[in-house]
Amino acid sequence: MQLPKDFEVYTRELMGETLYATLEKGLDSEAPTSIRLNPFKRVEDDDRKAVDRVAGAREAVAWCAEGVYLNERPNFTFDPLLHAGRYYVQEASSMFVCHILRELVHDPVLMLDLCAAPGGKTTAARSVLPQGSVLLTNEPMKLRASILSENVQKFGHPDVLVTNNFPRDYRKTGLLFDVVLADVPCSGEGMFRKDEGAIGEWSMQNVENCRTLQRSIVEDIWPCLREGGLLIYSTCTFNAHEDEENVNWIAETLGADFVEIETRPEWNIIGSLTDQHPVYRFIPGKTQGEGLFVAVLRKHGDQASALRQMCGEAGKGGGKSKKDKAAKGKTAELDHVTGQWLTGDYKTIELRDTRLAIPSAWLSVYEKAAKALHILYAGVGLGTMKGRDLVPDASLALSIAIRREAFPQIDVDYPTAISYLRKEAIVLPENTPRGFVLVTFGHQPLGFVKNIGNRANNLYPQEWKIKSTHAPEQPVEVIKMNP
Repeated sequence: MQLPKDFEVYTRELMGETLYATLEKGLDSEAPTSIRLNPFKRVEDDDRKAVDRVAGAREAVAWCAEGVYLNERPNFTFDPLLHAGRYYVQEASSMFVCHILRELVHDPVLMLDLCAAPGGKTTAARSVLPQGSVLLTNEPMKLRASILSENVQKFGHPDVLVTNNFPRDYRKTGLLFDVVLADVPCSGEGMFRKDEGAIGEWSMQNVENCRTLQRSIVEDIWPCLREGGLLIYSTCTFNAHEDEENVNWIAETLGADFVEIETRPEWNIIGSLTDQHPVYRFIPGKTQGEGLFVAVLRKHGDQASALRQMCGEAGKGGGKSKKDKAAKGKTAELDHVTGQWLTGDYKTIELRDTRLAIPSAWLSVYEKAAKALHILYAGVGLGTMKGRDLVPDASLALSIAIRREAFPQIDVDYPTAISYLRKEAIVLPENTPRGFVLVTFGHQPLGFVKNIGNRANNLYPQEWKIKSTHAPEQPVEVIKMNP
């Protein structure tokens, strides 16, 4: 690998000859492939460890209970269970957020993942947050935000809200968070092995630009972190300008203390390269994963849980306005449908042409966010109105809150599943009831069709469909189908 000369000179001086030689060797080696299983979509009564549930598993990811390294990289696109949200393809270093949250967060929190696309750290965080927590996940770039929304919907947890905003927009909401994850845009040095384009785009000037941008992002969101709240700051760079220098600036200028995370020597995580503050560096060749830098800081001060404060406001205030009463009447019928389709207590709301079911426990969070933010998705997507019918949404099928018994179900074979995910017409068994039918593969929901007798209308989202016409010679099986 031909690295930029300025990068070589600076990084060798920063790391020293021995560690830099390890990095060079790591960058020239093949990147490991890893996945993280979705703990909310496990097959019933399957108590095997994650590594035992994965075909082609090499070993477990030490710092993430649901993470697994694979012997080789399969063609994930053609695994229906990927589209079902049964697992997420994520490089192992980024799974360290699971370990951080397990170590530090033991009660329900209101959390924000600030720069979240494509959704790896968001879904990792949601998989380990205590029950009752609410996670807002945000991406400023529109196209990337739509990918984040798709991955959140496939993950299927109802206590997530997706926004497409700049960090400064959050100040307008009045929301406070117990935890903020800022995986800030960076110069991408940790992606050199996976993305040759990152090498071509690298320069010392770009490093300086990123350093400045990162500080402005944290400064913009800092008022939204409650006193005593946690900031998880991360980059995928090696240089100290974007890493140690920035977290030191946060601590000294904005007011925070470093938080130490317990790790094990065999994980081969490197500490700070410039001082004694507890930070965590993942170096290719040293650790099994891509380049990552993480530090955790606790904001000065002491304040009660933001989630308790926010959700405690629900139900307060005066009587309902005429507009509120009209809206209540308009959604009463939908609320009844929601109760049939979902487990739990929800309130039906309209978001553009989509009906969403928001968990009542954090409806006040949604309402506050909706006043100032561009919400893409929240809770559970129920569907869209077509005439008098509510056409169920794919995100309903993929949600862990769905009452599956509310719909006829057809478990399809592999070729049919691929056809369905390509949004092609599929043939249903002759005795399939008419109406909306839940399509599953390996008993994991994929989406809906509407059976009208002589054919079935495929309701899979157009923007999610598999576009490749390639047909794999053998079915792609990442998760073992049989316990």
